[in-house]
Amino acid sequence: MILANTRHHLTRADAELAARLIARDSDSERAAIDQQLTDRGIDVLLDDPRLATALIRAGQGACASLPLFAYVIVRHALKRLGEEDRHLADYVASIFLHFGLRDRAHRVGPSDDQVYDTLAELAGDVEDPDGQRSFLVRTHLGNYALWMSGLYPDYIEHRRWRRGGPDLEYYEEMGRRGFRLAADHRLAEDHGLATLYATAAERFGLLRAALNDVSDALLFPDRYSPERLMRQVTSEARWRRLN
Repeated sequence: MILANTRHHLTRADAELAARLIARDSDSERAAIDQQLTDRGIDVLLDDPRLATALIRAGQGACASLPLFAYVIVRHALKRLGEEDRHLADYVASIFLHFGLRDRAHRVGPSDDQVYDTLAELAGDVEDPDGQRSFLVRTHLGNYALWMSGLYPDYIEHRRWRRGGPDLEYYEEMGRRGFRLAADHRLAEDHGLATLYATAAERFGLLRAALNDVSDALLFPDRYSPERLMRQVTSEARWRRLN
């Protein structure tokens, strides 16, 4: 099960690197940052906009751990669209990390034998007679829909035009459904995840838009299409309304 625990994997070395990236070579700035870290904790560094920029542009940014990079990039993409919930950013960053490992995006759990390639296949198993597996399928339906529509929107649109595949709205609908079903499952309450899943369902469109920004800027920066332009215009308009 994927948990909102990316921040828990951050180490003292991560905090040290974050402080160096923000302060650059300024001793006075470093002293101020160290005091803020002591007074307010690591979140004051993780939320500093200079850190997100430095992780991408500064040479030392290449030394960042995957949890540090994933959390900061996702957190700032969400903040740019007005989403301030750290717990939600933590969860989306965990999806980002876990689904990047081998074929984890296609399995409801690391040891599960069933491989899923479509949302329809996942939706067909949400009522699995095994309660634990039913819960995992529901959460995976939400996670997989967010992963695909967030990081690979151009692929979805290309497949739609070439092969008549489902569009992004379909992925949003199925993703919301998965998270809603997961929130309603008894195991969600047992694991303290019901509120998180309900929030992910409610804000799925915003989560997708934030990951679209990450994908466009970092994963596929040199691709251009009318669909991408429309997504970027919509994201920019949302940002301007909130600022």
